[in-house]
Amino acid sequence: MKTVHHTIAQRLPFKTKNNLLITSAFLTGALLLTGCQSTNLGQSSTAAVKQAPSVAKKTLETALQKQRRQSFSYHSNLEIGNNKQFIDADTNTGTEKMAASDYVDEHCEEAHDQAYAALILQAEQQNKDVLAVDYVTKRDSIRQSYFECVAAYHAWNDHQYDSDVKVAPDYQALFDNYEDKQRPLDRKKAQLLDEYLLKPLSIDSQGIYQPMAGKATMLASAQYQARNHHSSINQPIYMDFKNGDIYLWADNFAILNSELLDDKLGTKWQNKWLKIAIDDGTLPKGFGSEVIKSHFAALDATYDAAPVSQFNYVAPNSLASLSPKLPAHQLSAMLPSDQIIRRVQRFGDYQASQQKYMQIFYDRISEKYPELVQEPEPMTAFESIQNPKAFTSKSVVQKILAMIKDQMNEEATTGETIANTEVQELYGFDKRGQLKWEHLRRQLDNTSEANNNKGMRIDVLQQHSAVSTKDLAFPNLPSNVQSPNASNSIDLRKYAPELLQYYQDGNGTAVGKMVFNMLPMVRERFGSVE
Repeated sequence: MKTVHHTIAQRLPFKTKNNLLITSAFLTGALLLTGCQSTNLGQSSTAAVKQAPSVAKKTLETALQKQRRQSFSYHSNLEIGNNKQFIDADTNTGTEKMAASDYVDEHCEEAHDQAYAALILQAEQQNKDVLAVDYVTKRDSIRQSYFECVAAYHAWNDHQYDSDVKVAPDYQALFDNYEDKQRPLDRKKAQLLDEYLLKPLSIDSQGIYQPMAGKATMLASAQYQARNHHSSINQPIYMDFKNGDIYLWADNFAILNSELLDDKLGTKWQNKWLKIAIDDGTLPKGFGSEVIKSHFAALDATYDAAPVSQFNYVAPNSLASLSPKLPAHQLSAMLPSDQIIRRVQRFGDYQASQQKYMQIFYDRISEKYPELVQEPEPMTAFESIQNPKAFTSKSVVQKILAMIKDQMNEEATTGETIANTEVQELYGFDKRGQLKWEHLRRQLDNTSEANNNKGMRIDVLQQHSAVSTKDLAFPNLPSNVQSPNASNSIDLRKYAPELLQYYQDGNGTAVGKMVFNMLPMVRERFGSVE
């Protein structure tokens, strides 16, 4: 099963500069249709055949394809970790030498000073003089390390001009790309980030997907739980595919809206949904269906092209030995599996697969709807926001497709360094051969060889099961608002003109007046809002 955020995590790289993240809104409906009810998988006749990589690939493909149009209930958990950043943090005992200064030519002196300062602190804690005989060995070691470092630095510097000059391998590795190396302070910061933000933080989503009924739900939540602090926030989302509407829980936006824009709002949005129409009628007929078909076609093509060597069966008890370790609560849900299929891709292959996916998707849409891939008129980002035509569904899709094309061209021509990291996917089956969970692990930053395996990573576990009529789609909401309707929702298309008229009558907040005066569609209809 692949729900929205899990599929986006797999299909789209996490580089912050990657504009394809914006296409997640465009592909939401399509991505949901990769959903997963449990699928019964046939057992191989012999253990030898069953363990073959080709069988693993075919078995997984069959399971994923059968799940696409079946209803399912899901729960996803995303954890972020960075413990690889501070393994061997002690520069004296670590297997990899660390940078001690901002500049390579100051490294030896700075490393010496830091080591001696640490020795002084140790002596003070023991109520002794650092020059005492007790510390002769350590002082000599620090002095010897300094002379060794200086000699290695001069050799490394000479090596730049004379390749015959030999440099000790550990110092060669240290001084090369010195600016990219981590420093003790960096690892201390990483430890603080891990202990005070990443470990207490948990991101989850749960919901129900029913394609035949044309609807899906998602309860997205984030929790922070520390010893003296516990907070949580969630956002219910209801998607109506038949009518092309998305509903957000209005309560979460009411305070902000009341403070900044609508000072007459009061409690009108309490226990209400906020209706947002996705298609305003400007998109070609059948466009949504074609997006889904193109998405599946691209998925199938990229999967078929994947080498069989990427797939294999692994023993469930091997999960406990993964490094870095899996989050404990995720591991406990994965271990009871009877059978696990693993897919491992080098990041370069993974990125090439994403490129192929986007190319196939783009080609199919552009061939079917050439009017959506016409070159838009050049304008700045501010002009785009100010232009009323930029807010139609058709124009937004045109811009997203143009961004996809630009990103594909950029990735094809940019010779960016890619770290030798891996993207791992795990799929767990029970004794009946039913697919019960999926797990994705990948590093967030894969563009720096120097930071190979040192950056933050994500672990996404997604469990799924049959839909139960006893379970509420939104356990935190009253029973009478589980499904949005005309009486419990605010239509944004109707609300916006009413709010504009309120400002035209001389009311509203100072911030609201400034915002609306910046929008030309307001000036065209009402003139200046005073």
